[in-house]
Amino acid sequence: MRLEKCWFCSSTVYPGHGIQFVRNDAKIFRFCRSKCHKNFKMKRNPRKVKWTKAYRRVHGKDMTQDSTFEFERKRNRPERYDRNLAADVLKAIPKIEKIRVSREERHHKNRMKGNKAKVQKEAEKEYGQSIHMVKAPSALLQEKIKVKVSQQQSEENPLMEE
Repeated sequence: MRLEKCWFCSSTVYPGHGIQFVRNDAKIFRFCRSKCHKNFKMKRNPRKVKWTKAYRRVHGKDMTQDSTFEFERKRNRPERYDRNLAADVLKAIPKIEKIRVSREERHHKNRMKGNKAKVQKEAEKEYGQSIHMVKAPSALLQEKIKVKVSQQQSEENPLMEE
């Protein structure tokens, strides 16, 4: 089973799915769904469309320079089996995963660095716009709601007392 990559958004195209377009120069373009195919026909650049993987790579949203991703690369050339090498690889897998997780956390932390100040600024702006809706705590304490119930109402409705 051969899994292809969508030319436009870089997602996986499974066998029997998607659309294949062959240009006059025999170049093959595979698309995962009609959305990608239509954007290709409109001559849109995937690096400028926000939902594509190319956009995320260009704008620093995805980790692309991480060397630990090279271990998952597809290798077309068969390699001779070596028991010692296989044992070393199996020992290295947890270490590689640990390194990858720490790098992802660091990447996420760097991306979210200025986010706290931005959220605070937006909250202050929203508060400034809707200050008329907020009452001071001292005003709430002074304001007491008094409800008077007349005797006539309670005598007329004996069911209400029970």
